[in-house]
Amino acid sequence: MRRVAPAAGAPSPRDVYTRHSFTRSDGYVWAAYDSGAGAFASPAGTRHPRPHVPPERHHVGRSSSSSAESSRALPRICIRESDGCDVDEAEGPVLCLDGAGTPCSVRQPRRPGKTISTGHKNYHLMLNLQLGIRHAVGKSAAKLMRPLKRTDFDPGEKFSTRFPPAGSKLTPPHQSSEFRWKDYCPMVFRHMMELFAVSPANYMLAICGDDALRGLSSPGKSGSFFYLTQDERFMIKTVKKSEVKLLIRMLPSYYKHVRRYKSSLITRFYGVHSVKPNGGQKVRFIVMGNLFCAEHRIHRRYDLKGSSYGRKSDKFGEDTDGETTLKDLDLNFVFRIQQSRHKQLHEQLRRDCAFLESEGIMDYSLLVGVHFRDDIPGSKVGLSTLTTSDLSANMASTCQGSVSMPKPCLSAKDLEKMPYHRKPLVRLGTRLPARAERRMSSSKTNSFLSSSRGSENRVEAYDVLLYFGVIDILRDYDISKKLEHAYKSLQADPGSISAVDPRLYSQRFRDFMSRVFVKEG
Repeated sequence: MRRVAPAAGAPSPRDVYTRHSFTRSDGYVWAAYDSGAGAFASPAGTRHPRPHVPPERHHVGRSSSSSAESSRALPRICIRESDGCDVDEAEGPVLCLDGAGTPCSVRQPRRPGKTISTGHKNYHLMLNLQLGIRHAVGKSAAKLMRPLKRTDFDPGEKFSTRFPPAGSKLTPPHQSSEFRWKDYCPMVFRHMMELFAVSPANYMLAICGDDALRGLSSPGKSGSFFYLTQDERFMIKTVKKSEVKLLIRMLPSYYKHVRRYKSSLITRFYGVHSVKPNGGQKVRFIVMGNLFCAEHRIHRRYDLKGSSYGRKSDKFGEDTDGETTLKDLDLNFVFRIQQSRHKQLHEQLRRDCAFLESEGIMDYSLLVGVHFRDDIPGSKVGLSTLTTSDLSANMASTCQGSVSMPKPCLSAKDLEKMPYHRKPLVRLGTRLPARAERRMSSSKTNSFLSSSRGSENRVEAYDVLLYFGVIDILRDYDISKKLEHAYKSLQADPGSISAVDPRLYSQRFRDFMSRVFVKEG
């Protein structure tokens, strides 16, 4: 890190910036800046005026309290000795320079989903949703916070508001057609937001600010629509009436569970609402936390249930990207986790599964996101082949110089020896360091779905960061699932089907996860 003075012709002598840089093995030099306009140094040490970056990416004059947040949006600079840049794997805006330091392009990273703009089939639904949430949050915040009462959880605790285009005493005018908004158990979700450390103001700005939402396609069979806020903190999902009823029914026990276990991996819910346009169909939706709201790019994502029937993605291949959701039979890694974190993970999975089993819930998944610390997807990474005896070696040697690595970079043994109050704060399910081990096997079957691990000890190993959580918890073992189980049992092993009794589902789920997430050493 070094401070660089502006070059001749730069905007102002006081506009200096801090340069964070490192050289990758392929010859790239990356640099990031933490203040306004200035100059940068090329590999040869020559100075150039800092090239123009779109204004929305400047963060001049920010307070120190927001420096961590602003650094995520800062542009990086790619400087190559030869012409051309290849920056598809960058995690932020990238300014490409040729060997002489001349700007050749400014490229934005690929973001999930498509922005919902005028002309989109769900544009007016998005506007109605934003108007409704702005009204609901403002109305709730105007009331004094009070302890929850039993009646706050009642299924009948819902409030309806009419939104005419011309506006009313309670609602603003808008460009959409008239609709009716319904808010379910608002006081409970206000307490939920406080429990999850989300302020009403930030929540409202994320969903109802100037930026449009982004639409995502559903990775499952439900046919639900997904919307993502521009800051990627919150996800909105359209749901069925039965799912809303189930969530409201289990809301008292859900609130009790997440309040008692702060490290719960179960989806965090922030609201249940519905929109009913005049003459149109009612649309129900829930607002959830986004598991993959991270400063690191997700290179692989897996939806894991612990079952095998129909659990293979038709998009799996060497060119699989981070937006493709893979399934159980696509998983070719085992993740080695530091001892105390391993214990905490499986203990929390046991608690969460026990809760879901008690509520009669099944068919849930563990959604896992994998970030390879080399910034390259595992299928394209060229790391050395190791033996299993190497896997417990100090991890620090492979993460020196990586800007996406949490610092300090400590091995599992270092963490074990460190006093508890001195350990880095890592929330369970978020940015969890691990060692991904891919076994070299000629077998076409997924070894993690059976208890047999084989005798081969040659593996490929990668340092990774994991993001994960339990999703899709709004499905109970009702008559339709029982019929599905009976029908599929005629075609496959009954134990391999996703639709099984909640008790069996919970046990099978935990058994599978115990083979995927193993203790380091």
